[in-house]
Amino acid sequence: MAKKSKFFVVSGIILVIVFALVYVGVNLTSNLGKTNLQISAEDAAKRLKKLSSNIAVRTDTPVKGQIDLNPIDVADSLPDIDKFPITVNNTTDQFVEIFSSPEKSGTDVDGWLTDVASEFNKANIMVNGKPASVKIRNIASGTGVDFIKSKKYIPDAFTPSNELWGEMVKAGGIKMQLVSKRLVGNVPGIILSKTKYDALVQKYGAVNVKTVTEAIAANEFSMGYTDPFASSTGLNFLVTALHTFDKSNLLGEKAVQEFEKFQANIPFTASTTIQMRDAVKSGMLEGFVLEYQTYVNAPDLKSGYVFTPFGVRHDSPLYAVGDLPQNKQEIIKKFADFVAQDKYQESAKKKGFNNLDDYKSETPVVDGSTLTAAQKVWKEKKNGNKPISAVFVADVSGSMAGEPLNRLKESLLKGQKYLGRDNSIGLVSYSNDVTINLPIAKYDTNQQSLFVGAVNSLQANGGTATFDAIVIALKMLQEELAVNPSSKPIIFVLSDGETNEGHTLKDIKGLIEAYKVPIYTIGYNANIEELEKISNINEAASINADTDDVVYKIGNLFNVQM
Repeated sequence: MAKKSKFFVVSGIILVIVFALVYVGVNLTSNLGKTNLQISAEDAAKRLKKLSSNIAVRTDTPVKGQIDLNPIDVADSLPDIDKFPITVNNTTDQFVEIFSSPEKSGTDVDGWLTDVASEFNKANIMVNGKPASVKIRNIASGTGVDFIKSKKYIPDAFTPSNELWGEMVKAGGIKMQLVSKRLVGNVPGIILSKTKYDALVQKYGAVNVKTVTEAIAANEFSMGYTDPFASSTGLNFLVTALHTFDKSNLLGEKAVQEFEKFQANIPFTASTTIQMRDAVKSGMLEGFVLEYQTYVNAPDLKSGYVFTPFGVRHDSPLYAVGDLPQNKQEIIKKFADFVAQDKYQESAKKKGFNNLDDYKSETPVVDGSTLTAAQKVWKEKKNGNKPISAVFVADVSGSMAGEPLNRLKESLLKGQKYLGRDNSIGLVSYSNDVTINLPIAKYDTNQQSLFVGAVNSLQANGGTATFDAIVIALKMLQEELAVNPSSKPIIFVLSDGETNEGHTLKDIKGLIEAYKVPIYTIGYNANIEELEKISNINEAASINADTDDVVYKIGNLFNVQM
């Protein structure tokens, strides 16, 4: 009996020891492999509290500023036309200038039109007894439309990616004569991982815009697309989706309601194709949109993804713009005939064009006023039922004194016109320490006035505690989310990228990852690589503000994200 009792006592002691060892082991290994760069979501609040408690923060009393009630002046925000490169120069006094979309007027696989135009200029083409030539300017379709509609700079001819842009220019009151419906064949498509493609086929029987939008509305997978104000494929996808929701009225109540439901499950709209591709590489997206010519020239996409055409074809139509003299009209026509030659169409195929000629546009080309209205619907409904809560983080250290700070202020004062009224914003500035210049609040007229006043009051001096300011911005956003849990948090950092005070990126990277807050960076006289490291954490974009198109770029960024 004594032996039995002793056995139970020993067994009990062993069980206690084993339990203790397991408990200690679990606690020791729960964070095994995690560093300051990797922290769990449940630890984020504690870490945020600890980091923020070590930061000197003061809160300014906001002062109202004068609101500029004038509408957005696109022409004023556009840079000088010389910002956009001439890839083929005219070789004669008698010539036409052509705006061309970048996928065909660049270099290498994107240089088909560059090559053909150079050949045209060597061919001694005669018009009215004099030699003729062309000048090709590489410019994104949406940006080209902005230049032409605003009348800041009007070329002789325009070859955007698709006819949608031509319709938008027409709606702006500019005369557009369609010289050729197709210079070279191309098609936009939905790109899906093979796994997701097979799953959708198994469930829906086919992959097309209808089944994709249904699956996204049901939150079955994550997909992104590009800015419909700037991207040909993004605009095409928007119009195609609205048309899919209601073929009889793509701006009707049914279409808008279905779009809002669909859009609620879109993780983000990319400002650029590069940003979208980076999100794909990170595993953030299972689907996205892209032109076939780009897709076929990307081996990493061809091997793991499936391309499904959609919408209006991207056949690079050619338009004569405005009231041109007869000789310029003749040059444009001769150029269209020249590029249609078999040898040039064959060379296009080698660069990824002219490969899906069997595909017919599944949606009609709609008029420009309808397209503009569709863009407005997108701007109003793109966030679904999730308004944006954003904190602007402004660097006011000594290195920002003078022109950098002036450009920063200009960026915010002009860019704020693009901020949606349903969203909420705040402003933080930093040098050695951090100042909350404007607490987060809904962006109504009162908040707009306070924002303008806060921006105007910014002055530069002292050191640079960039990551301290980001911590405080994160704290402000978490407090806002506690009150408005349906909102989507975003941070915009405007800085020269140099940090010499406070916390480091290593200290807070895990926190940024845990909260999954995208941080868009805008660099002034900046170390762009350092700013890109911040933006890359959660697949946000980084802009170099040391260019004369900064206001235009930032306007586009705010228009998409806010």
